[in-house]
Amino acid sequence: MRRRLVISYLLLMVLVLLALETPLAATLATRETDRVRADRLADATRFASLAGPALRGGTPGPLDGELAAYDDLYGVGAAVVDRDRRTVVVSARWQFGAGTDPALDTALSGQQFSGPESVWPWVEGPLVVAVPINDGGEVLGAVVTTTPAAKVRRTVTAWWLLLAGIGLLAVLACVSTAFGLAGWVLRPVTELDAVTHEIAEGHRARVRPRLGPPELRRLATSFNDMADAVSDVMDRQRAFVAHASHQLRNPLTALRLRVEELGPSLTDPDGRAEHRLALEETDRLATVLDALLTLARAEREENQRVTVDAAEIAASRVSAWLPLARHRSVTLTLDTTGAPAYARTVPTAIDQALDALIDNAVKFSGAGGAVTVTVRPAEGGTALEVRDTGPGMTASQLDQATERFWRAPDVQNVDGAGLGLTIVAVLVDASDGRLTMRQGEPRGLVAELWFPAPDELAEPDENVPALGGDPVDRVGSEAGRC
Repeated sequence: MRRRLVISYLLLMVLVLLALETPLAATLATRETDRVRADRLADATRFASLAGPALRGGTPGPLDGELAAYDDLYGVGAAVVDRDRRTVVVSARWQFGAGTDPALDTALSGQQFSGPESVWPWVEGPLVVAVPINDGGEVLGAVVTTTPAAKVRRTVTAWWLLLAGIGLLAVLACVSTAFGLAGWVLRPVTELDAVTHEIAEGHRARVRPRLGPPELRRLATSFNDMADAVSDVMDRQRAFVAHASHQLRNPLTALRLRVEELGPSLTDPDGRAEHRLALEETDRLATVLDALLTLARAEREENQRVTVDAAEIAASRVSAWLPLARHRSVTLTLDTTGAPAYARTVPTAIDQALDALIDNAVKFSGAGGAVTVTVRPAEGGTALEVRDTGPGMTASQLDQATERFWRAPDVQNVDGAGLGLTIVAVLVDASDGRLTMRQGEPRGLVAELWFPAPDELAEPDENVPALGGDPVDRVGSEAGRC
């Protein structure tokens, strides 16, 4: 944008300079030519007044010495010819040329001649002046002078170079002013662009409203007001979800205890079945509340980045999920090179994402299924792949998989809150990573996480909180395939 503004200012300045200096340059060339032409016409007229007696008497008289002295002093060739074009007197530097014939024709017809009209730096040839010699109204001959135009061309060139220098200084001043003006105009736009990216990354940045022209200052103020309003709404929304999830835990726990205490008093088989379903529903509601609380915390994350060893985390999560996998007769394996695979993420992003993906894979692979977790370097970062042998999802289901509370139609009766993949997507996005899912071959689902590598190879941050505990009690483990 700055370059385009400067180019537009510069183009306008160049057009103005061309419009002003081109006619001025032509005027200077014409003026210098007219000055020399006037001098030569005056000299030729004087010689014509002296040449009349010479042509009538047939003797040069003093005219021969006058032309020789004039030639020596000014370096201008001169000649006197009669009406029959016979040369009467010539100077040492006089030479007939292509421009002398038209000059003689005009002078012998009784008119003065001078040419060319203007001397240009790139045009060769002398300045020719011819004056008729009159005696009582009769043309007896003509005086012709040829002035070398090199000096005139040098003078014109010097004037033009001076104009070019002035124009160049004006262009440089215009460029300097244009850069300053463009910077003054675009500085708030540049800052607005940078602040927009910072806000998109989760930072509370604002634009300085005292930069640039008044219109952009008003825009910066309006943008800050909008950003404050949006941030306030988002904070209130996340706070509400977090507070509601937290506050509902206590009455829900009390409700479950009361429902559980009703169990011994129920003797009817149908009543016991309903009692069991009520307990399951309270457990499911507790899982949903935990998932909502985790999602609110993930979305409120200020995008602090830490360097972690993805291979080490993957090994710990596979180890934690092995008991549940064996209980469900699912083979859970880890495929890694054994070397560290460093990634730059928000805290616990890889841990929670792997928990949700492994839980889904184990849950839907079924007895005899296999789940493989692979860690490998890819595209300048680290990729973690969770592949299962379950039923997988269709292309349309993959497009909806990260929507909140969405669950595949054929797994509605499976435990889960429909928030697991949503949490994974939020954490991956906050880490500038990527979540991709595709159908496996010949069946199953492949979920791949990609995280950028740290700017410089570094050891994992020691202050990163580790996720521990039984994975079946973690929020991500109850999310379900969503």
